[in-house]
Amino acid sequence: MDITIDTGTKAGPVSGLYDRPDNARALLVLAHGAGAGMRHPFMEMIATGLGRRQVATLRYQFPYMEAGRNGPDWPTTLEATVRAAVARGHELAPDLALFAGGKSLGGRMTSGAEAREHLADVRGIVFLGFPLHPPKKPSIARADHLASVSVPMLFIQGTRDDLADLELVRQVLMPLAGTATLEVVEGGDHSFKVLKRSGRHPEEVYGQILDTLAEFMERHSRG
Repeated sequence: MDITIDTGTKAGPVSGLYDRPDNARALLVLAHGAGAGMRHPFMEMIATGLGRRQVATLRYQFPYMEAGRNGPDWPTTLEATVRAAVARGHELAPDLALFAGGKSLGGRMTSGAEAREHLADVRGIVFLGFPLHPPKKPSIARADHLASVSVPMLFIQGTRDDLADLELVRQVLMPLAGTATLEVVEGGDHSFKVLKRSGRHPEEVYGQILDTLAEFMERHSRG
């Protein structure tokens, strides 16, 4: 279902896509990555696959993507959009356990919003490739805010992700063991693509990702 989300900023409203299976148990408010919007095939695959696993989704655009601009908005605008989308999700499905997160930039902006001020009713945050640092510039500065996130977090990371050295990811998550869970996708890059010589089929990789997401939300929906 096509919806509109009022960001509450000068950027104006943005578009969203709400998909709810008949037997839904949870809702994931899902933000896109920096270079592709909510209709990207990866986002479609996540929404469709989660629907088969009894999880509803609300995908949405960031203002710069809605306007067709190349560069992302300022973090304050991105985080305001996250907050507005989460509120819209709760409005659409107040009976479902609420989760939020996204691909790359979308996940990082979701945790940034949560760290600044708790996202009401959100039970957990998921990251589909947390962008820890720029390519070939290892750093952990982008993860500083994660210590201020109080809800459970799920990080799904590929071993070939050039935006997130896996050892640095483990270093960041070690002191967050009480709230953070790491799922490693063997051979996956930042988009979870694997090399042909790995012997892994894309459907196998996507199945791992979808099952992990669904299990995380099922576990934290209880009670």
